This record gives sequence, structure tokens and C-alpha cells, in this order.
Amino acid sequence: MTEVAVLMVLGSAVVHATWNLFAKRVGGGATFIWLICCINIVAYAPLAIWLYVSVRPVFGLPHLVMILGNGILHITYFLLLSRGYRVGDLSLVYPLARGTGPMLSTTAAILFLGERPTPVALAGAVLIGLGVFILTGDPRRFHESGASKAVLYALLTGMVIATYTLWDKYAVSVLLMSPLLYDWLCSIARGVMLTPHALRHRDEIRVHWTKHRKEAIGVAILSPLSYILVLTALAFSPVSYVAPMREISILIGTALGARLLSEGDASRRLAAAGVMVAGVVALALG
Repeated sequence: MTEVAVLMVLGSAVVHATWNLFAKRVGGGATFIWLICCINIVAYAPLAIWLYVSVRPVFGLPHLVMILGNGILHITYFLLLSRGYRVGDLSLVYPLARGTGPMLSTTAAILFLGERPTPVALAGAVLIGLGVFILTGDPRRFHESGASKAVLYALLTGMVIATYTLWDKYAVSVLLMSPLLYDWLCSIARGVMLTPHALRHRDEIRVHWTKHRKEAIGVAILSPLSYILVLTALAFSPVSYVAPMREISILIGTALGARLLSEGDASRRLAAAGVMVAGVVALALG
């Protein structure tokens, strides 16, 4: 990977873990997703419109299919993640979801996209996966109240992450869609899809805006920024390199959950940090 791609993915990891902290505090469902879509659309509109006017991209049926598919996948992702946060700790759900997704997408990229990472890069991916196991490997955690449901939602979330990673890789590297414009149009698609539900639950939206305004704005600004950085890296880097490196956000999210949300045991965090950093270095060198 190039230095630029590495910096983009690592910066994305910090931003991603931060907005997940905000989402955990809310635990909102479809109405909260609709609210952050609306804020996102307004906040990024100036940049998206400027980019469209400057580049004048051509949109056809394949582009529309990618946008609609992304909308469905990301709504599913947010709903599963939110449900997992309702029944489980951030430091349990976040590592499992983020760890499962990149590992599955990396495997699929090798099997179906013909990617051939170097042995050093593969070793880096394995090291990062090992770091995930160290963070979540205490069997006692899976016997906690609500843990089984949290694990189920986390694993389902990981499957969706793997699917939309490959989906969006095609959009930005084959169809050559602008990452920022693509993500913005996908936000519009998600907002439109959720509008009928939002209209039936206006009271929930008012409650979210009154009680969780700062969190909603934080997620609406940071979530797209995190993913735009990843999409940009995917445009010129293999999935099998980018996806595992994104897992460094797991370490950050787990640390935030344990420190800021008082979620408990953090004894393995230092060891996991060393293993995951070694994996990131291996991917960069690979």
C-alpha cells in the first residue's frame, strides 16, 4: 500500500471508532438513521454540488443500481449495529462486527476478485485478526446477560460489512464514481427509503433531536468522512489490504468503550495493540 492509502485508512479508523461511540450512547433505530441521513445530506451538499459541477460525471443505470444497493446495505448495517448496541457493550459488539467484516471481505476479494496479496501482507492480516481475538477472546464475556444476542447482531453486521465493502469497491474502482459524491448520493437514497417510516414516527425524531442532537450531528458528519476516506483508498488499493487495516479502529473503539463507558476488563488491550500495530506495519510493507 502507498503511504497516502495507509494514512487514509488509519485516519478513517480513528473517525470510525469515534462515531460508533456516539451511536452507542443513543442506541437509536431507523428514525435515528433517517435523522443523521438528513443532517449528512445538508452538511455535505456544498462539497457534493461543487464536485458535480466541476467534474460533470456521467450517471447511467449501473451507477443507479450501485447507489440503491448501497442504500439498502447501509440501512441494514446501521439497524443491526444499533440493535447490537442496545443489548451489548461497545467493547464486545464493535470488535466482533469490525473483525468479522474485513476478514470476510478479504477472503472474498482473494477468491472472487483475483487479488493476490504478498505473504507479508497476508501475515499482517492474520496478525490483525489475532489482535481481534485477543480483544474479544475471554469466554466469560459470552456468558454475560444479553451477550448471545449481541454476538449474533455483531456477526450479522460483519457479514453486511463484507458485502458492502466489495459492492462499493466496484463502484469506485470499476465504475470510477467519486467517493464523496457516491457516498452523498447513497445518503440521499437511504433518506428517501426511510422517509415513510420517519413520517409514521415523528415523535421519535423529535425525541432524538431534543435528547441526542450532538450525537446525531457527530454521527452525520463523522460517519461519511470515515467512509469517504476508505472509499478513496479502495479506489487505488486492493480490498485485501484496505479491509484488514481498517480493523485498527477495533482497538480504538474498545479502548473508548472501556474508558468512557466503563465497560470493564481491559487487561488484554496492550497485548492486542502490539499485535495489531505489527499487522498494520506488515500490510504497509506488503
